[in-house]
Amino acid sequence: MPNGANGKDRGRVLIAQEAARILAEEGVRDYLLAKRKAAQRLGFPANVKLPRNLEVEDALRAHQRLFQGEDQSRHLTQLRETAVEAMEFLARFRPRLVGPVLVGTAASTCEVNLHLFAETPEEVAIFLMENGIPFESGERRVRLTADRTACFPVYSFLAGDTSIDMTVFPLDGLRQPPLSPVHGRPMERASARHVQGMLPPGPPLSPGSSNGFSEPGSG
Repeated sequence: MPNGANGKDRGRVLIAQEAARILAEEGVRDYLLAKRKAAQRLGFPANVKLPRNLEVEDALRAHQRLFQGEDQSRHLTQLRETAVEAMEFLARFRPRLVGPVLVGTAASTCEVNLHLFAETPEEVAIFLMENGIPFESGERRVRLTADRTACFPVYSFLAGDTSIDMTVFPLDGLRQPPLSPVHGRPMERASARHVQGMLPPGPPLSPGSSNGFSEPGSG
């Protein structure tokens, strides 16, 4: 590998590009894991300085434009359509879309990530059960500020072939987005109306049109 400052910079670029390929093509979703895999495959030492997540995200966008083009754009539109349907179904919890589907870097295996807001997480579980939606539950640790993290309940279910991943925050969580693991700033969040506006022109979606959502309360 090249030595010196220029060599180090070139190494960061190479690792970022390979990490982007891993994220785009191999189903890996964790940036740190992708960077470590990339460095190992490229023969860098274990103590190599890895690129920042934002560098990898930039490389991911470039990779998708160059190698996936229209396929990625079409897939992203399908994921956003599914997100709108899910958000309409979950409207009582004031859902917000976050993550790769919102920012445009979703890979082929990416799930739809939503933030929901409720007085208690059990409200979401009861709602899903009442509507006959099989789901899994867990928890996720998120960074609220530079020096504070907290765990929040997570529910997930399948809409067709797409996983809908929902982190449930208290009602006042709508005012303060957690920090993004990519750039460390407050996460972008978008309402169903905003996401609908990101879709190409066409007939409006109707709930349940493609993914089997029931009308709330009908299950």
